[in-house]
Amino acid sequence: MKLLKAIAVIVVVIVAATGGYQFGSQRQHAHEAQSQVKNEAAAEQKQLYTCSMHPFIIRDAPGNCPICGMTLVPLKPGATGAQPQAAAPAVTKWRSPMDPGYVRDAPGRDYMGHDLVPVTEDGSGTGTISIDPVTAQNMGVRTEPVSRRQLVKTIRTVGLLTYEEDRQFSVNSKIEGWIEKLFVNQEGQLVKKGQPLMAIYSPELVAAQQEYLLALDNRRKLAASPVPEIAAGAKRLLEAARTRLQYWDISPGQIEAIEKSGRITKTLTLFSPHSGVVTMKKALEGMRVMAGEELLQISDISTVWIDADIFEYELPWVKVGQTARVELPFAAGRTFEAKITYIYPYLKNDTRTARARLELANPGLELKPDMYANVSIDTSAVDGALAIPVNAVLNSGKGQTVFVALGDGRFEPRQVHSGVTDDNGYVQILSGLKEGESVVVSAQFMLDSESTLREAVQKMTAPAGTAGAGDRKAGPGETTGVPADKNGAEKLDDLFK
Repeated sequence: MKLLKAIAVIVVVIVAATGGYQFGSQRQHAHEAQSQVKNEAAAEQKQLYTCSMHPFIIRDAPGNCPICGMTLVPLKPGATGAQPQAAAPAVTKWRSPMDPGYVRDAPGRDYMGHDLVPVTEDGSGTGTISIDPVTAQNMGVRTEPVSRRQLVKTIRTVGLLTYEEDRQFSVNSKIEGWIEKLFVNQEGQLVKKGQPLMAIYSPELVAAQQEYLLALDNRRKLAASPVPEIAAGAKRLLEAARTRLQYWDISPGQIEAIEKSGRITKTLTLFSPHSGVVTMKKALEGMRVMAGEELLQISDISTVWIDADIFEYELPWVKVGQTARVELPFAAGRTFEAKITYIYPYLKNDTRTARARLELANPGLELKPDMYANVSIDTSAVDGALAIPVNAVLNSGKGQTVFVALGDGRFEPRQVHSGVTDDNGYVQILSGLKEGESVVVSAQFMLDSESTLREAVQKMTAPAGTAGAGDRKAGPGETTGVPADKNGAEKLDDLFK
């Protein structure tokens, strides 16, 4: 019996000791759990820092952004870098990137051949970015509404005075001979219409005059012939001799003088066919000339032309009939008015400019060909044009892009097609925007870099199951892209170092 009692006492003691140990262990575990919760709460209350331009950069100490170098700003209490992402809005329609009014219920292409872009439930495309208003203010983001206005442009260019092409004349001899006398013997000399220029001796001309005098004498003798055929033949012979002289530029007055005097003239006198200035002289006294050889050039400069260079992008503004103001270096302070009469249908290969012809009256011959001129062309205004500031347009090799402000810090990149640009810094929008929308006019380069960076981040952090058919599945122990956990931002940050 004593043995049984002893065994019972020992069992009770062991059970009591075991229960006490378990109770103490449970209390210790509870205390440790409470401490861990407190530590986690303290860690959550710890001040974090982020970049205004790259919100996914999270640091537990102040410093600079490793991507753009901007000073990190304190993160609001309760905000972390690993906030769960909201579900992406569903795509409800598809819209043309160039024409917002072209909307379809299924993907495809618009009438211009551009791929349609998806539009989500909130009315924004998949390329929409969101920026905190404070951050947008720090970035200097400003917007301006799309409106209709009158576009006016004055084209300023340079020009060169030249001769009026249809008032340039060549003087040549139609017979072979020698120059006996030059009456106009200087370049730049003014001549009038009908003024004698030179006297040419030609044996052929002398023989032609002799034939004419013989035909004239024969006609007089046979005019009273009783045979009509003989009289008619003498008349035809005289007319043929006269025509030959006329073809050699013998004037009717000279022919009449030969008839009256009955004498042959040794030389043929060439007269000026027009008034103007001698711009080229090859003739010399005593030189032999061949039939058709050019001897003088005479140009009428009572009206001069101005060839103005127009750049390709300025051609839509220039039209025939527009008025231009011309300023010349020799006449400081004076302005001449000219009109555009012709636009040449080709470009100069060396300057890649087109020529616009302006006509300018020159009554006192004050204007000299080959003078330089400053030309200002008053173009026709474009009324009611849908326009935005030119600095709102981002030009790239693929096209033109603007950022449309959707409100609440959301911005959407949109492709546009522009037209002419005026003097006040506004560009015409032919498609891609509607009146009343707001576009970003400053800091859009930062938005463009942010949009491109976020697109790359979305591709790298794409959730499993959305990869393309050609993507390799992750094997055991591998991950696809950058993990979207609390340290994901820091791992992503390492990619830009």
